Amino acid sequence: MGKVSTFTIDGVKCMAGEGSYIVDAARQNNIYIPTLCDVQGVPPKGACRTCTVRVNGKLMTSCTSRVHDGMEIENNVPELNDLRKSIIEMLFVEGNHLCPTCEKSGNCELQALAYRYAITVPRYPFLFPRRNIDFTHPRIIKDHNRCILCKRCIRVIKDKDGKNIFAFLNRGFKTRIYVDPDLAENLTEELAQKAVDICPVGAIIKRGQGFETPIGRRKYDKHPIGSELEE
Repeated sequence: MGKVSTFTIDGVKCMAGEGSYIVDAARQNNIYIPTLCDVQGVPPKGACRTCTVRVNGKLMTSCTSRVHDGMEIENNVPELNDLRKSIIEMLFVEGNHLCPTCEKSGNCELQALAYRYAITVPRYPFLFPRRNIDFTHPRIIKDHNRCILCKRCIRVIKDKDGKNIFAFLNRGFKTRIYVDPDLAENLTEELAQKAVDICPVGAIIKRGQGFETPIGRRKYDKHPIGSELEE
């Protein structure tokens, strides 16, 4: 058994394997740290910043920072919760998220976090960008209006040779997720469904499939996000 680190999160004594990422170590101790880009078992990128915590007085992303002995981590405190709320608000106003008509409503992590942090009217103006919906691929539809550029699809979805099917295109405000048309032609049903499931929002959906689980019976309709760790 490897070395174990002892640390605190909001004053609660915790233990986890030395070198574990903070977000994983917190999960092992039944403490919820919100994140939109993290995928267990996949190297982190720190893309969304919603998992930001304060460690020994310094702000850092918990998905990319590792625990060690003596760490004093602040997580569920007003300043950090307001920071997370502001990030979620920015993600909403920067895109076009029409929750009542979205296939992912009730299963959407962004929507679930908006409920968790009681977002009503964002503090930022809506940008209402003009973005297209890509229907050119045989098994999936890519809705750029809902994409939050979390990189999950880029990091997880690969073909049998390990090639990325998704990638970033352009830079800055014009950044989009590009789907390689040749590789998408060979996207299996299993991999297409995996892409849909790995997306935290409704930016990737299956062609010819919609609302198979009625609203009201979906994941976050039943239990708020993070509740499985907080009960």
